[in-house]
Amino acid sequence: MHDRPIHRTTREHNIVWKMLKTVPDLASQLSDEHLKTLSKNIISETWVKGSIVFGNDGFYVILKGLARPYTMLCENLTEENDLTGSITPQINIVFDEGLKTSPTAETFLPPDDLMLRQWSTFGSLEVTPDTELEARPLSVVAEVDCEILKIPAKDYEKLKLEKAKLENTHKMKLICKCPYYEEWPALSICELTALVKWKNFPAGHVIVEIGNIISFVAYINYGYCKIYRSIIGFVKLPSNKVKKTRKLVYVGRLKEKESFGEISVLLQVPFTCTIIAGSDVEMAIIEDKDIFELGEVTQKLMVQTAKPTFGHLTDEEVKNEYLQKEQQREWKGFKRRTVKNSLFHNGINPGFGKWDHNWTSIPRRLKDTLVEY
Repeated sequence: MHDRPIHRTTREHNIVWKMLKTVPDLASQLSDEHLKTLSKNIISETWVKGSIVFGNDGFYVILKGLARPYTMLCENLTEENDLTGSITPQINIVFDEGLKTSPTAETFLPPDDLMLRQWSTFGSLEVTPDTELEARPLSVVAEVDCEILKIPAKDYEKLKLEKAKLENTHKMKLICKCPYYEEWPALSICELTALVKWKNFPAGHVIVEIGNIISFVAYINYGYCKIYRSIIGFVKLPSNKVKKTRKLVYVGRLKEKESFGEISVLLQVPFTCTIIAGSDVEMAIIEDKDIFELGEVTQKLMVQTAKPTFGHLTDEEVKNEYLQKEQQREWKGFKRRTVKNSLFHNGINPGFGKWDHNWTSIPRRLKDTLVEY
């Protein structure tokens, strides 16, 4: 890693990335994507014995050698500082054998069990002021010649800003592609984008039930949702009686780049359908409390452009759809029973005896006997 990042090969970049993933303090704070990006810019530095390494401008990993954390409590006893305040400032410094103690400073040398060895870390990924003390040591002194890897806090801050920018762009494109928002002005889209959060639902999860008011507006990023409408149907009982029961009828699906929940949230209207995740779904959602904090113009625009989910279907159309599916189901059951009874009447029981065949295709000797209708 002594070479400049621009001179490394792809294989060397991958080796650095895999090494960073083995450092627990890094892996717990950064995703693999972040580590891979940072690994293309970092280099290792060599520090000779007694060198001061200040860790308030980045995150450091000791690759080779030993270092000792050291703090100094500085007491300002001068008359000038007494006038400015009575709080004693505290700063992080490193221990140097050449330093001489003075009556205005108290030094503290940590015990040996706090010695930083290979793969030990210090510093912070956030830019930390010199006067701020953290649980992790922010400065150390090299006990021997050390090789130390540095991740500059400014590089990490730049990475976070770039990721936030890309994510906001992705959210904006997702909302713009939803049918109700294609004609929206960019300013109103940006207002929604600032409130968006990501949420995932597993397949089969009931997102909202009929008769309930949803608590968010959703924009489907990937996956799909099944839509069901409720009707009163009849069920045959074994005693040849019929009873009424509530049935859910599948009427369609919501696909990627579609939204729902606007009317229910803003007008506080119960949903007229049940929405169930048909697959693993990722959605960009805006919670109801955030929707109500939008400007009046944006709220009115949302009400005017959005429509109730599958609100174009009347109860009569849903009932007709239910009857057609029930008739198809009954007809398939009737055909299956009829064919089975006919075969069994002639002693034919598919799957047993001479009727047990594992043909992957129709034998040539039987093709001529087939009759097409």
